[in-house]
Amino acid sequence: MKLIRHGELNKEKPGIVLDDVYYDASTFGEDYNESFFESDGLARLSQFVEENKASLQRLPEGIRLGSPVARPSKIVCIGLNYANHATETGAALPAEPVVFMKATSALAGPFDDVIIPKDSVKTDWEVELAFVIGKKASYVEEAEAMDYVAGYCLHNDVSEREFQLERGGTWDKGKGCDTFAPIGPFMATKDEIADPDNLRLWLKLNGKTMQDGNTSDFIFRIPYLVAYLSKFMSLLPGDIISTGTPAGVGLGMNPPLYVKDGDVIELGIDGLGVSKQVFKAYSKS
Repeated sequence: MKLIRHGELNKEKPGIVLDDVYYDASTFGEDYNESFFESDGLARLSQFVEENKASLQRLPEGIRLGSPVARPSKIVCIGLNYANHATETGAALPAEPVVFMKATSALAGPFDDVIIPKDSVKTDWEVELAFVIGKKASYVEEAEAMDYVAGYCLHNDVSEREFQLERGGTWDKGKGCDTFAPIGPFMATKDEIADPDNLRLWLKLNGKTMQDGNTSDFIFRIPYLVAYLSKFMSLLPGDIISTGTPAGVGLGMNPPLYVKDGDVIELGIDGLGVSKQVFKAYSKS
């Protein structure tokens, strides 16, 4: 299945994608949140769709899409998980996963504008494969880790490099700004993606390709990440885990290149669709 959420910001309704057509699933009666995933929601949704397929209402063209997962308890990200990205940024290959958090208030829809923060001059892009946790994971064995994964999403891990690297403390300052986590257009359940370790992912800035990589270059693969993270925190149903970005970010260029007001970023992953964001300078209005 492919799950979407549609409608006005903070008032999104559940939906479903069938044969590349978007349908409203409001009559299912639940949002795609922690409670949904925790209570075997995917199986119940599948049964609902099967029983009501003929009566589902097609959504109009151009309707706003929100994040396909309602605001989770946390967004956990993995840094430097592609060797070529570590090299381009001058970082040593990590011996263990580099872990940071992205504020849940950064969550945005796949076609929403991204707001360049006030006083920012180093806002950057990162196309990433994210996965969604389907049930509580604590001290999980790697061999069983995929049982805890509900599905996959496209994620632009927008980053402000000055805030991240030059302002002291951890990376979180440059990762959690409002609108810095556009997710979607949909969440694909595990059965939709045959091999998450062999997915092409790409990103364009104003039509020019900047990133073009493959998840086969992961340093740490998804089962390892689930097991590793579950040693340090409980991963709750609906939590979003983002797996890192390949080479081609603005920070790694010589000289570095960062987004400016009016720039357009388009990105995609095999089987997980395409998203597009216009970057706009912060304004009080």
